[in-house]
Amino acid sequence: MGTTTTTTTTPPSDTFPIMELQQLDADAAASSTAAAAAASERGKWLLSSPNPPSPWQEIYTSVKETVLILPQPNNRQPRTNTNNNKWPILFLQALFPILKWGRNYKATKFKNDLMAGLTLASLCIPQSIGYANLANLDPQYGLYTSVVPPLIYALMGSSREIAIGPVAVVSLLLSAMISKLVDPTVDPAGYRRFVFTVTFFTGTFQALFGLFRLGFLIDFLSHAAIVGFMGGAAIVIGLQQLKGLLGITHFTTKTDVVSVVGAVAKALIHHQWLPLNFVIGCTFLIFILATRFVGRRNKKLFWLPAMAPLFSVVLSTLIVYLTKADKHGVKIVKHFKGGINPISVNQLDFGGQHVGQAAKIGLICSLIALTEAIAVGRSFASIKGYHLDGNKEMVAMGFMNVIGSCTSCYTATGSFSRTAVNFSAGCETVVSNIVMAITVLISLLLFTRLLYYTPLAILASIILSALPGLIDVNEAYNIWKVDKLDFLVCIGAFFGVLFGSVEIGLLVAVAISFAKIIVSSIKPSTEVLGRLPGTDIFCNQLQYPVATKIPGILIVRINSGTLCFANANFIRGRIMKWVKDENHRSEESTKGGLRVMILDMTNVMNIDTSGIHAIKELHKELISRGIELAMANPRWQVITKMKASKFIEKIGPGWIFLSVSDAVDASLRLKSNGFNSC
Repeated sequence: MGTTTTTTTTPPSDTFPIMELQQLDADAAASSTAAAAAASERGKWLLSSPNPPSPWQEIYTSVKETVLILPQPNNRQPRTNTNNNKWPILFLQALFPILKWGRNYKATKFKNDLMAGLTLASLCIPQSIGYANLANLDPQYGLYTSVVPPLIYALMGSSREIAIGPVAVVSLLLSAMISKLVDPTVDPAGYRRFVFTVTFFTGTFQALFGLFRLGFLIDFLSHAAIVGFMGGAAIVIGLQQLKGLLGITHFTTKTDVVSVVGAVAKALIHHQWLPLNFVIGCTFLIFILATRFVGRRNKKLFWLPAMAPLFSVVLSTLIVYLTKADKHGVKIVKHFKGGINPISVNQLDFGGQHVGQAAKIGLICSLIALTEAIAVGRSFASIKGYHLDGNKEMVAMGFMNVIGSCTSCYTATGSFSRTAVNFSAGCETVVSNIVMAITVLISLLLFTRLLYYTPLAILASIILSALPGLIDVNEAYNIWKVDKLDFLVCIGAFFGVLFGSVEIGLLVAVAISFAKIIVSSIKPSTEVLGRLPGTDIFCNQLQYPVATKIPGILIVRINSGTLCFANANFIRGRIMKWVKDENHRSEESTKGGLRVMILDMTNVMNIDTSGIHAIKELHKELISRGIELAMANPRWQVITKMKASKFIEKIGPGWIFLSVSDAVDASLRLKSNGFNSC
């Protein structure tokens, strides 16, 4: 048996490493070529994208989506006579939601709604009388406003908890703005006609906002502006109630704090006030605030603070009647007409000299009323776990105010304090508003004569007790912590209302808000990006100090939705400053100068001709310095307009990339090749 010997030939020791290195270089070259091909293919996807819709198509789509589309039959199903017959039902259910949920309404729900409605009415009656007084109207008009608008809203509204009626801020708006045009003491009938006309315009604007989905107009009054405005308005309203609380006869018609405090000081110095009014008002104010404290400590006694205002009105009226206190200086309501809402269509004045002013005041009132109502409705809807359609709410609010203006009502909206009572009382549906409206109507028919001796100090104390909820100091502090510019808006609105007027406060808030938008548009932020270690993620180096720069490459991201005439030159100047600084640092560190600047266009959604011109100028300046310009992830509108302007041909398709990572890899490869070709 023989033995087989196997001989292994080993290459020379100096040959093996050379062969291995050659293989590694070949693998690296193949990998680099594959990566380059993949990046090039992704760049072609970007350059070959189809054209976006034309401006005319965008306008048509925007208008089509803007108009409020009511539910339609399912287009996937074949059109049949059955579907055609359902369309009127769907239309009516969309316009009157009560037709949809009313079919499943049960007696158990009505029991809860009945109790909630009665509790709501006990708070609504005294508040409505007080708010009418604040609006410089006779007390019955506040009760009229708590009858018709809630009934209309019950048919058309979709919120289950919101309580409709007059509110303090809108009452102040009407009083402050209309009194400058028509003096309620000189011409009460003309003042009343003007209020009804303003209410008609308010409802018309609200309905149009809803029908054409213009709810974004409400957002011009930012959250910070509303917080400041409400706080300033609450203080102004409170100071004005000193007239009723002190029994002052002659009082200023101005709303700024200086005028009001001056009028109060003058009355006190010249002894033009009646102490008995102050005693009655303060006594019941303390009582109402005490019941509110008890109600908050014990949730089962929620009805106690709700009943306290009505109890105060009844008891104080009885005391004044029995003691004949009106003969000793206590000022009482006196003028109080009862009965069903009288028709006021003939009082709407569209041909007067102030009709333009009426429309302007109506627009302001519509925005304030909608802002409060939708904020209140959505807050409680989120607690109950359902969605509230803001546009349909606007339509409902609009129709109820238009119809209200024809039935002797002034502007109504959702009240936060009464909505909270309605919610705490266990309301199930908007039927609680119907119960409240019917209760108020019965009071108008049967009990108005009993309210003749109601002291004005009680109405002042009821309004004063509702004001702390309008001053949100904690929210103002949170705004300060989160955004200092937003806090400036809040403070501007607050002091504008306090030391100027309601219009000045709103104007200051809107002006500062627009100034913020303009400044951020004119001078948008731009940031230098670096690569996070071990990743292909590029982030702001200031936010992530661990992100490292790539030698010879500067990456800049533009943080603006639009590159346009307003900011294009600013952005170009900022980028060139960074280029000069980067070149200076590179020369000092002997690492070579800047060779590529990558512009990350991820956040730029659109560009105009000024923006394209600025990019062309930037490209020229960079080329003159021996620096190539690369663009990463230009969006649909941007790449289309750049192709149309021939800029892509000028810069070269090889310098357009789908991502920053692709642009960096390509720049590194070109750098290693000496930038001989792209």
